[in-house]
Order: sequence, then structure tokens, then C-alpha cells
Amino acid sequence: MRPVLLSLLCCLAGAAHAATAETAAAPHKAYLSLIIDDLGQSLPRDRRVLALPGPVATAVMPDTPHAAEFAREAHRAGKTVMLHMPMDPATGPFAWHPDLPQEELEKRLNAAFRAVPYTSGLNNHMGSRMTAEPQAMAWLMADLQGRHKFFVDSRTSARTAAAAQAQKTGLASVSRDVFLDDERTEAAIFTQLQTAISLARKQGSAVMIGHPYPQTLAVLERELPKLKAQGIDWIDIKLMISVRGNQATVAHGKNGRYHEVR
Repeated sequence: MRPVLLSLLCCLAGAAHAATAETAAAPHKAYLSLIIDDLGQSLPRDRRVLALPGPVATAVMPDTPHAAEFAREAHRAGKTVMLHMPMDPATGPFAWHPDLPQEELEKRLNAAFRAVPYTSGLNNHMGSRMTAEPQAMAWLMADLQGRHKFFVDSRTSARTAAAAQAQKTGLASVSRDVFLDDERTEAAIFTQLQTAISLARKQGSAVMIGHPYPQTLAVLERELPKLKAQGIDWIDIKLMISVRGNQATVAHGKNGRYHEVR
């Protein structure tokens, strides 16, 4: 019996070693999400965004001529619709500024949501000054919680308090990792896309924000269909929030907590 038992134990040990090796060799998941900002200004241009082959999120500005019509088209196309909320230094009738009283902030937010139907969430347009206001951001996150909306911090400033306040509130939220098109050339946009892919492989996920520039759309139309073959899972921004579980990445915080403005 002993030789048989020894042989059996050896087989089990070998199988366990093989399973461990296989698990260790298995690639980590790499998730990517894409938001296109500044939509609602031109229907022919913005419809190219709807034609992109995947779960692109559409961030619609409330003070654009086609905001409501495009939001309806995006909703019919099965795309996630977001309110792209103007914040200081942005200007206009909806824009939030630090010197505005809370009543006016609420009035402008309500009007912005009425201007853009079918919204699931909100991200900031500009906002380097406004998102650094912890009290206003805390109020916004509580308000979004009541509306059952999520929040994406575009991180237009290193001093943003928005993500930290969303996390404190327990609001479903996530932060941007890579801007695709600060430089509007196809070569630079392609490089930024590769940066996002590398980041997704390194930290498990990356959130990209781009704009409906011709150069950006040309790169995305060409490169997005290749993501699956590269081992990248392109997912909707709402699923990305679930994947990250409201936790900050190393670039945005420590031990899953977002850095707070001091």
C-alpha cells in the first residue's frame, strides 16, 4: 500500500504545482473605459462618437445647441449619457464658481440636468478652481447621491477635492487617469492611448477622457477594434466604478483613499 500511497501523493503534488504555475502564468485583467467630453455642439461630428465600436460614455455639455437631442440619440444608441458640468474657470449660465451661494449652485445644477436628459452621472468640465472647494464638492456628492447619479472626477487639477468627497459620501465614483488629446495630433493621441493601455496592464484598469476632435476620432476608430486582441477589456464607465470599488489608485491616493486638499 505504501508505494501506491506515495505514488498518489506525488501525483497530487504534481497536479497542485501545475495548477499553481498555470494560475501564476495567467495574465492579470486589464480594463479600459472611455469618456468623450464636450458633446452637444455639432450633431454630424458627435454622431461619429456614437458609431465607435464599444461602450463609450458620452459627456454632454448643457449649454450647447444640441444637448438634449444628442443625449436622446446617445441613449437610443445604448451609450451611457453623462452631464458634463461646467465649473470655474468655465463660464456660462450653468457654470459653478466658488463665490456663488449654494442656492445658485443648486439652481444651475437643476437647470443643467433638465438640459441633458437620460443622464446616469456627471463629470466636471474644466473646474480646476471649483473642484478644489471641499465644501461645495461635499454638497455636490450628497446631491448626486440623492439623484442616484455617479460621479467621474476629470482631475483637471492636482488640488481636486471632488473624488475625496465622493468617497466620503459613499457615492459611486471613479477618477480619470489619462487625457488622450491635450495635444491634437494623431501621433500624440496614439501615444496617450498606448499610455492608457500600459497603465491598465500595470494597475488593472485605466479611465480615458478624450474629445470629439477629428484627430481623436480617427485614432479611436482605427485602434479601439484592436483592444480585444491586445488582451484589453473595454468596459462601460459604470462597470469600471464597480471594478475599482470606489478605491483610489496609487497615483490618486494611498491605501485606496483619495488625497485630500490641504
